[in-house]
Amino acid sequence: MQEAILETTDLKGHLIDFVYRENEDLFAAGQETTVENLNIADRQIPAFINEFWTSRQRQSSSIHEISYRACFKAQLPRFFIRLLTKEGDTVYDPFSGRGTTVIEAALLRRNVVGNDVNPLSKILTSPRLSIPEITDIEERLRSIRTIVTHDDEIDLNMFYHPSTLKEILSIREYLHQRRRNGQEDQADQWIRMVATNRLTGHSKGFFSVYSLPPNQAVTAEKQRKINELRKQEPDFRDTRSLILRKTRSLLSTVTRQDIENLVTVRDRAVFLTKDARDTKQIPPETIRLTVTSPPFLDIVQYAADNWLRCWFNHIDASEIEKTMTMSKRVEDWNSVMQSVFHELYRITTKNGSVAFEVGEVRGGKIRLEEQVIPLGLKAGFDCVGVMINTQKFTKTANIWGISNNKKGTNTNRIVVFKKHG
Repeated sequence: MQEAILETTDLKGHLIDFVYRENEDLFAAGQETTVENLNIADRQIPAFINEFWTSRQRQSSSIHEISYRACFKAQLPRFFIRLLTKEGDTVYDPFSGRGTTVIEAALLRRNVVGNDVNPLSKILTSPRLSIPEITDIEERLRSIRTIVTHDDEIDLNMFYHPSTLKEILSIREYLHQRRRNGQEDQADQWIRMVATNRLTGHSKGFFSVYSLPPNQAVTAEKQRKINELRKQEPDFRDTRSLILRKTRSLLSTVTRQDIENLVTVRDRAVFLTKDARDTKQIPPETIRLTVTSPPFLDIVQYAADNWLRCWFNHIDASEIEKTMTMSKRVEDWNSVMQSVFHELYRITTKNGSVAFEVGEVRGGKIRLEEQVIPLGLKAGFDCVGVMINTQKFTKTANIWGISNNKKGTNTNRIVVFKKHG
């Protein structure tokens, strides 16, 4: 099937009608698209409402199942990547997180650039472009000697059985030495990624006793309270076995073609750890499509949630906190994002696009599309429209405001911009 690139702002005529007829698998069948006009920045901005990407469509690859706070499902970037790019184009995410956009673009044989001020992003993304053989991972894990004694650098006994903690510390020190000596290879990077992902969680598949879900590490004091409330003590977890188990899960639906696609992109992939407002390493007019979800004001504390992951990887979480965009006031957030949009305009190709996810903030009192659209327009982009994906279609009025989840409608809202030639 020939994939077409959107070269017009006529979303209703092109994106909805043409794509629905020519690429039906991009849409949930049987839903009529509703179009509403939004009055923003003295313009009429069309909002398109339908099930554009949904769990009823093609399931995303198992390779995506790396937990990270506030990440979107792979079907979202896949929709825009297939619609707005072709093989060989470059796709970018300035707030890459766990790398959903980057990995999905690579699976579709697009070149990729990922950026995130948090260095954990590269740790969690890059290894999935270079998948080692499971036998190599097994052999490497067996080669890591478990330490007998250790210095109490940090008290983690509320999370781990003493023997489990020794294994974690052994893997941590091994990886640290390999990286410091310039010896870290694909197997090491994969082990680092999976171990980082398995540090804490709420099932037997994690290294820790029962805790919060793996995308959010509680403080040591809060974990003690969880243990008291649940009357639990950390039991032994075989870290090597759990790393292999998660590896098999990550690769459970990965095909040989997937691996070939990832390898094809791997050597050209670019990973940055920069402020999204200043990415000089990206040449002008080289990005065909950006798909991203920015930090939403102060509702998610990324560094605090990842303190244990940072510790495992010898990263200073406090330094990340200083550099992350966690504005508490809308005005401050807008100021930062305005600079981001100017940078996106610089690096976007002519007729290139930006798909910018916005969320409901502070109980629906702030609709970020009303903030984001003027920022994109001021940077030079044209706003094509707002695409609203609903997983259960109810009355259109329920789309607006946080109450939609209570009424059975789960939505994503993406503002689509275009840079004209």
